[in-house]
Amino acid sequence: MLRHASRMKNDSIWASDGAIGVVHDFLFDDRTWLLRWLVVDTGNVFAGRKVLLPPSALGHVDDDAHALKVRLTKSDVKGSPDIETDAPVSRRMEASLYGYYGWNPYWNTYAFMGDFGFGDPISAPLAASKMRSDQDCLDGSKSEGDVHLRSMHEMTGYHILARDGEIGHVADILIDDADWGIRYLVIETGGWWSGNKVLISPRSVRSVHWSDRTIDLDVDQQAVRESPAYDPTMTVDRIYGERHRDHYSRLRKVEPV
Repeated sequence: MLRHASRMKNDSIWASDGAIGVVHDFLFDDRTWLLRWLVVDTGNVFAGRKVLLPPSALGHVDDDAHALKVRLTKSDVKGSPDIETDAPVSRRMEASLYGYYGWNPYWNTYAFMGDFGFGDPISAPLAASKMRSDQDCLDGSKSEGDVHLRSMHEMTGYHILARDGEIGHVADILIDDADWGIRYLVIETGGWWSGNKVLISPRSVRSVHWSDRTIDLDVDQQAVRESPAYDPTMTVDRIYGERHRDHYSRLRKVEPV
């Protein structure tokens, strides 16, 4: 199921024995577009600490109650290593969290994006074909932040640039809860196209300029205009995903990028 990141923010997080806080942000890897951490604001529960939880800890998602349940106790989360979430999250910080919970770090595995939003996962241009080893990760990130770990909240509002001009800005992000990958950026087109909203897959992203808050696409404005229509009230299902993927796949066959 696809979920709007904006609607999940401030959803409550429940351990097996009680509430532990609310969703504050999501951190994703900008190489794979996979969610790596939920930033949880514990409020008065743990004296205002912010903690990081991996999506693998999530259990049931209660849409009616706007609540996410995690397979942990309050004591588990309370005893987790302190993380300065206002500072860049380093790989060493991540390793300490995985070590505390006894989980296998995500960089020990191969990670490919599923075919719901991306088509053939092996040919997806942003798919990670090989993860770095533990020692490489630790040696490269002993104190500095992981430059590939990005905030979804920060990316909201980034300007989207097609090959032939700007088309709008990021209004929201759709996350697939099957693998917690970013499937689409929801783009508000503003004056360029009478305020219509369109969906852009990360497969169409050529580069992200974090300092300039811009995202370059490898398609032109006309390709975006002719993409499957998107209504924010609609359910974005597999059929829509296949139509969207086929539209951009045809363009790549005509004009390789």
